[in-house]
Amino acid sequence: MLTSEETKALVSNRVRRSRETWAETKGIIESGYWYAAANRMYYACYYMVTALLIKNGLNSHTHGGAIGLFGLHFIKTEIVPSELGKFYSQLFELRQTGDYDDWKVVTEADVMTLAPTVEIFLDTLEELIRKDGFLD
Repeated sequence: MLTSEETKALVSNRVRRSRETWAETKGIIESGYWYAAANRMYYACYYMVTALLIKNGLNSHTHGGAIGLFGLHFIKTEIVPSELGKFYSQLFELRQTGDYDDWKVVTEADVMTLAPTVEIFLDTLEELIRKDGFLD
């Protein structure tokens, strides 16, 4: 069990890592590396999801578990809009197929369809994390 200070430090690190990964992703997109962009977009969102889960005393050791906990505690309860839950699932699927399916081609259209929602997703979750002054 983490102390309150350890929890805040871990959550803060995940939020920072999420934002850094998103900044990195923008450069990857500009360079036209679509597989890498899909992977990094997903991880930017994943780090923010795990930060939100940790803040709320929830933890998963798998990506599927994080998706499930996020859906159960934040999408089904309507704390986070269902469209963002669908977006996160689509992003996960794109990352999975791009990383592991040799027959799937990740295109500019695949990435650019989802990229505009990353910022909305990150901002929405970070606002929930910072709620009640949790992080400075």
